[in-house]
Amino acid sequence: MAEKSCPHCRKKDRSEEELKDMITRLNRIEGQIRGIRKMLEEDAYCVDILTQVSAAKCSLNSFSKVLLGNHIKTCVADDIRNGSDEKTDELVELLQKLMK
Repeated sequence: MAEKSCPHCRKKDRSEEELKDMITRLNRIEGQIRGIRKMLEEDAYCVDILTQVSAAKCSLNSFSKVLLGNHIKTCVADDIRNGSDEKTDELVELLQKLMK
């Protein structure tokens, strides 16, 4: 089990399908960001750039929702089934940070 002092060292086994879906989403977001940079470099109109920024933010929010849903369905649910509150408490803290 991972130590609390190293939260970025923790690991999660993901199915091949989940991993492929998440990487596909991130690749699409990366493409959107590169497109925004190109628009800026090509002196695109501000409103057009802002429209693309909004689309990228929506894509990133969608990624976060899928990742959060997967976390709840796996990590949190497994922890509850094992009689522990650690992941539930962690989720509550995360939601408080996300909702600021």
